[in-house]
Amino acid sequence: MLPEEEPPPPPPRGRTRAARKIQAWWRGQLVRRALLHAALRAWIIQRWWRQALEQLLQRKRREALVSFAIRERAVVKLQSLVRMWRVHWRYTQVLSAIYLIRCHWLSHRCQTCALLRGHCVVTATHLQFHIEITNP
Repeated sequence: MLPEEEPPPPPPRGRTRAARKIQAWWRGQLVRRALLHAALRAWIIQRWWRQALEQLLQRKRREALVSFAIRERAVVKLQSLVRMWRVHWRYTQVLSAIYLIRCHWLSHRCQTCALLRGHCVVTATHLQFHIEITNP
């Protein structure tokens, strides 16, 4: 049979306490390091997410601005076309009235007896003609 071995003598009490303190300090260091790394990773993810939201907000603002500019340009163009059409319509009305007066006047009198003089004023909303019929 094998002789029984004696267990090693217990370490002195002071060394055990010191070893436990060193182990506790090292475990604390490892936990603090793990928490620091986790906090840094969370901070990086939060920063990335805030940046992504900011970019999304900027893109939405840019799209809204472009949409507004396109609508505004279309409205200005439409207003311009309507104003141009109204002035043209009024101008053709006045011209047809002048032609009618001229034809009527010239058909009743000879061409050398009367002279037509006209003056035109164009404003934003009106087209004004002043016609004078003079005898030479």
